[in-house]
Amino acid sequence: MGNLVFVSGQVGVDPATGFAPHGVAAQTEQVFRNIAMILEAAGSSLDKVVRCGVFVADMNEFAAMNEVYERMFNGHKPARSTIQPERLPGKGFLVEIDAIAVC
Repeated sequence: MGNLVFVSGQVGVDPATGFAPHGVAAQTEQVFRNIAMILEAAGSSLDKVVRCGVFVADMNEFAAMNEVYERMFNGHKPARSTIQPERLPGKGFLVEIDAIAVC
């Protein structure tokens, strides 16, 4: 797709430890660290994201997730869809996010 980077769904697993932190805010923060590393390796960054898909295990946690989401994008507002799936893959995952960015 030429100048686009497609980042498949990322969960909040810390690659250094192999574990996910507790709580949707901490997991969302880790998800964005993971996405940022992938984007940087591909020659892009979070400020070049044009769209995200957000999957939240419990929509009651939307506000906590969204606070981190907005902070990580620092005023940049890519298109987004947010849904509550029946369940996320893996035990204990509270949020999964995919992204499309421009290189």
